[in-house]
Amino acid sequence: MKILVLNGPNINMLGIREPNIYGKQTFQDLLNILSQTQRELGIKIEQYQSNHEGDLVDKIQAAYNTADGIVINPAGYTHTSVAILDALKAVGLPCVEVHISDVDVRESFRQISYVSEACVKTIKGQGIAGYKQAIYYLVENYK
Repeated sequence: MKILVLNGPNINMLGIREPNIYGKQTFQDLLNILSQTQRELGIKIEQYQSNHEGDLVDKIQAAYNTADGIVINPAGYTHTSVAILDALKAVGLPCVEVHISDVDVRESFRQISYVSEACVKTIKGQGIAGYKQAIYYLVENYK
């Protein structure tokens, strides 16, 4: 099984950007969790981060017929990107949306998620551990 893990804008700044909201764990810590999870489950995980919407759309499209599922944290694009939603719908892969913080208790605009329409599950407020939960969910339900 191959899972694509996509991260949107500013996720590369974990540990630096608003640690009171996103925690003190770094982007490297996230990469380490993904690597560990890959070994634990005996699957392939491809990680990609971009601050550019079109790059994320391109990566989603490239997953068609090459990945078995997607874990996505669109970050700020969660609340604005119909393009990412359309790309997820186009490839038709099971997708889990992840948010490091609990967006339900934050600003009202953060409670709007376009991408959730194309996702089978959303995980919020679990920190970077939410990625591992999302991967396990895909493996358990779509392998």
